[in-house]
Amino acid sequence: MKKTMKWFPILLMLAPACGFGQTKAPARKTEPAKISTPAAALAAKYPIATLAVEGIRNYSSEQILDVAGLKVGQSVGKEDFEAAHNRLVATGAFETVGYRFAPDPNGSGYDATLRVTEVETLPVRFQELGAPDGDVEAALRARNPLFSMDKLAASRAVVDRHTAWIQEYLATRGITGKIAGNVAPWPDALAVVFRPAKNLPAVAQVTFEGNQALSQDALRAAIAPVAVGAAYTEEKFRDLLESSIRPLYEAHGHVRVTFPKLRAEPATDVVGVHVFVTVDEGNDYKLGKVAVAGPAPLRPQDLIKAAEFKAGEAANFDRVNEGLEKVRKALRHAGYLDAKVTADRDVHDAEKTVDLALRVDAGAQYLMGKLTVIGLDLNGEAEMNRIWSVKEGQPFDAEYPDLFLARVRQQGMFDNLGETKPETKVDPQRHTVDVTLRFAGAVKGQGPERRRGGR
Repeated sequence: MKKTMKWFPILLMLAPACGFGQTKAPARKTEPAKISTPAAALAAKYPIATLAVEGIRNYSSEQILDVAGLKVGQSVGKEDFEAAHNRLVATGAFETVGYRFAPDPNGSGYDATLRVTEVETLPVRFQELGAPDGDVEAALRARNPLFSMDKLAASRAVVDRHTAWIQEYLATRGITGKIAGNVAPWPDALAVVFRPAKNLPAVAQVTFEGNQALSQDALRAAIAPVAVGAAYTEEKFRDLLESSIRPLYEAHGHVRVTFPKLRAEPATDVVGVHVFVTVDEGNDYKLGKVAVAGPAPLRPQDLIKAAEFKAGEAANFDRVNEGLEKVRKALRHAGYLDAKVTADRDVHDAEKTVDLALRVDAGAQYLMGKLTVIGLDLNGEAEMNRIWSVKEGQPFDAEYPDLFLARVRQQGMFDNLGETKPETKVDPQRHTVDVTLRFAGAVKGQGPERRRGGR
């Protein structure tokens, strides 16, 4: 993950009339400045009229300016921009840092811009540091205003700097063991992981105890790809159980499954540890009431019907997720191409049921735009326009173009019909979709008797 650090040239943007050959300071409204030499211009300070930040993806302008120590109205000169540059470089969060400033059009101060190129970031994870994660996070944020658990520049210099800060903080709590910071999988995606530097044993084998609803083989098949060979800590292994084993049980209605005990012993036949997992499967739960919570563009009963949920069946959350996808598909049929659907659970332990509250974020409704037919003669093109049923301005059904061409082929409207494919062009501003139908290999000039209706 290490990157070569390289920096933008530090540029002083000069007055437009002078190009980059000399500097002209902005004139003050009360008493115009008279600067006869570049040295005098560089020594002068004027207020910042506008201040912009370019190149940011992971940080806000406010965060960058706070670290840089610049703000609108502040009187600055070249040395202040140089100091701001150095402060940003010192964070290690940027591959390049540059600035430019020039007189604003009104002559009242500088128009200034900072431009950065960010280092690739990864989320941060703490592992068995011996102090609460929140306390370690607060200690790092006190040293680095840009620190976030969601994103940290993954360069070696930045990771080492934060490792040292963690080491210093833990020492104040009497924890003196050496800390290591590295990019590592967590549990199934990369993260910057800070943990004790001692070598951790690898997982060699996993055995489940107390399981009845699911077999040993099924559980091992789910955990082995992500756990076997990985360094063992109880915290990390529990994360793997939550991401790999819990979904299996929830697919069988065991929504209260827990893993109350882990035991790691040296493996007898290979190097590593044998992890024993105690499973409390809990009861199997049934699906209870299903309702749509909040606004939705389609009738709630139609959305629930589309999901095909059945009260009283096992609360299978694989099946629930399939139902949510069917609801999203129904919304896409109605033109809501960006629709998102989630479900909140309400677990009733006494009744052993799970109620679902569906939440719909429909987004904008997209309408049919222009239809273009390519590869047919005029008669064929006219017929395609006639039988295409989604007219301009009507809600756009995302699946209709493929279904339409499939029916054209099935109904034998053309001889020797080759490849057919639809192309869609989505306009996210106007919320319209233009469709192009491409026909290849069709015998042109088919008579009306060969044409049948579309969808």
